[in-house]
Amino acid sequence: MVCKYVKMTIKIVTFCNDIEQKKLKFDANKIPPTMTSSYASYQALMQKIADLSNAIAVMSWDNEVNLPEASGPLRARQIATLAALSHEMFTAKTTGKLLSALTLEKLPFKKAKNIALTLRDYQRDKKFSPDFVMQKSLVISQAYHAWNEAKKKDDFAVFAPRLDELIRLVKEEAEILGYEQHAYDAMLELYEPGIRVEKLDQLFQGVTNELVPFIKGLDPQWKAKPGFLSLKYDKDSQWKFGLEVLKGMGYDFKRGRQDISSHPFTISFGTEDVRVTTRIDERDFSNMTWSCIHEGGHALYEQGLDAKEYGLPSGSAASLGIHESQSRLWENNLGRSKVFWQHFLPVLKKYFPSQLKGVRLDDFYIGINHVSKNTIRTEADELHYHLHVAIRYELEKEIFSSNIKAKDLRQLWNEKYKKYLGVNIKNDREGILQDVHWSHGSFGYFPTYSLGSFYAAQFFSAMQNEYADLDKQVAEGDFSSVHNWLKKNIYRHGKTYNAEELCRKATGSTLDFQYFMSYIKNKYQRK
Repeated sequence: MVCKYVKMTIKIVTFCNDIEQKKLKFDANKIPPTMTSSYASYQALMQKIADLSNAIAVMSWDNEVNLPEASGPLRARQIATLAALSHEMFTAKTTGKLLSALTLEKLPFKKAKNIALTLRDYQRDKKFSPDFVMQKSLVISQAYHAWNEAKKKDDFAVFAPRLDELIRLVKEEAEILGYEQHAYDAMLELYEPGIRVEKLDQLFQGVTNELVPFIKGLDPQWKAKPGFLSLKYDKDSQWKFGLEVLKGMGYDFKRGRQDISSHPFTISFGTEDVRVTTRIDERDFSNMTWSCIHEGGHALYEQGLDAKEYGLPSGSAASLGIHESQSRLWENNLGRSKVFWQHFLPVLKKYFPSQLKGVRLDDFYIGINHVSKNTIRTEADELHYHLHVAIRYELEKEIFSSNIKAKDLRQLWNEKYKKYLGVNIKNDREGILQDVHWSHGSFGYFPTYSLGSFYAAQFFSAMQNEYADLDKQVAEGDFSSVHNWLKKNIYRHGKTYNAEELCRKATGSTLDFQYFMSYIKNKYQRK
């Protein structure tokens, strides 16, 4: 499933060039004398910055859902204005002085951790000169437009020169950020604090050495796509069913809403306003269904964060990998389980009695979990998906390990798809141009997708160990134990612990790929 959670921040950077050109000024260095070095002062400042960031988020949501065709330039200007104010407020000298003073105070653990995490972000942001920020934002803007043009023309050569410029800049960015062992670690830290190449190598070796042969040895029953998945499903009925699933999962519509967009995403403006979108294909009901479940998992995480910690690290998601674990846990561990559909299949049949006439639960379960190799990451099943991510991880690691040029990445991409998935890439549009991430400068983002599934499997195992009757509850449409476990072990901590620390606290050990292998073996080897 496509998910664009927190990619709003990636979009903002493309407006930074606009910001520099307009020289918007907010004199954050002139904070009133009443703003003393107290934790309350820090909290008030962070909440003001969060207000600005969430106003940008509202505009970005509207950009995807409602914006009139000719309104793009005005919206870009408005977002740029607010982004400039937020950036200048956060990087002001007085902010640094306030944070430094608070590090000397004796604060409770959570408050002290908030200060430490905010100071880390402040010091990181201060490393970049205005010239570098302006140069990178300009190159990103040019690269994004070149990527769009290249995809329309199905010609990677249109994008390659801009990609080379961007690679040069992100490698320079890694040097500015600093790292201990591998330059790629600096980029990974932006998306998944604490993760390193050494750990990812271990995880993706599991993908290539264990998952690949497992897929090859699957029983043929899992490899055929059943006919009921390709029948026509009325879009209005799909929409109504999607709303029922979200409500059944526990998504609070009093604090959220669902809309249609070209790419499903979740966006949060605070725990009291968390929105999701979906898309509908009348020839593929699974598209809408698992988009709703996937985005619902993201949204439940955001709605479950501590509202009293608004604007602070302790009121924010731990990492992109942990966020993805929430969507994957609901989408796959729960949403593709037989017990989940023991409850929801009768509901689905009420909306589509003719399409699903005679379809038994066992047939439906095998059908929605069918496995087939393809060339598109976002359309991959839950097994092949990680081969797609492994390919991108290996390419990004190569970029930061050598002087490879963009023109050579295309050949490497195609060779790896042949090696790992046994498919031939027919064109650039379905090959190296399929993802937008590199045109945004988002190197280090892709691994978080697989990390999410691996964390989800480990969390789900711990949840099952704690609640022996979990399957029975889910089959009855009762997700109270799921919510209780997630609130206790994930939601309430926010960003107080990084992903590995959170995993250890929740499950008793750091991330272990074998939990994922156990999960899929239990699913696909069960008769």
